[in-house]
Amino acid sequence: MSRELTRRLIQLYVGLVLYGVSSAVLVRAGLGLEPWGVLHQGLAERTGMTIGVVSIIVGAAVLLLWIPARQRPGLGTVSNVVVIGIAMDGTLALVPDVHGLAGQIPLMLGGVALNGLATGLYIAARFGPGPRDGLMTGLHRLTGRSIRLVRTAIEVAVVAAGFVLGGSVGAGTVVYALAIGPLAQFFLRFFAVPSPGSRSTVVATHTQERAIIPR
Repeated sequence: MSRELTRRLIQLYVGLVLYGVSSAVLVRAGLGLEPWGVLHQGLAERTGMTIGVVSIIVGAAVLLLWIPARQRPGLGTVSNVVVIGIAMDGTLALVPDVHGLAGQIPLMLGGVALNGLATGLYIAARFGPGPRDGLMTGLHRLTGRSIRLVRTAIEVAVVAAGFVLGGSVGAGTVVYALAIGPLAQFFLRFFAVPSPGSRSTVVATHTQERAIIPR
């Protein structure tokens, strides 16, 4: 196994684990979740399943929508579905709820920052987008609408559905929406894995940024 492939695999799985940890941290902060987290929490409240299990089920269901969108999953896509949910439930089992704004606000900000770092890590590994990002790019291609518009429409619908089901929407949701783009862009460039030939690295990185930054 080459050093580049080893690094990419490490980045992929460290990034996915940290993404699950960051999502769990936002749950414990109690100030609002990222858009898909709102839906997962709402479904968890209604079904009695853990939020991590719900995340896995929703991810698998979204992956099925790739078929009509003619998207092809990669190792990172399938791993995204499973690893994030497991890491999330594992973190929630270890980290207790935090009460009081003096603890909640730093925890929320740390969760958002960690989410941006995790996003940069796993996407820069170039093993394929997550199921939700792939749905976005697939709908963009099928409808001809901008990525910004498609992503906004998806996440507004997801937040609304999650809120109706009982998911947590709050300051953390707003902070996440405003901060995740710049954070992901920074860490995506920081963790970019060089491809054979420096020019291809730049092109790949910019393509990944366009898929992630408009939120």
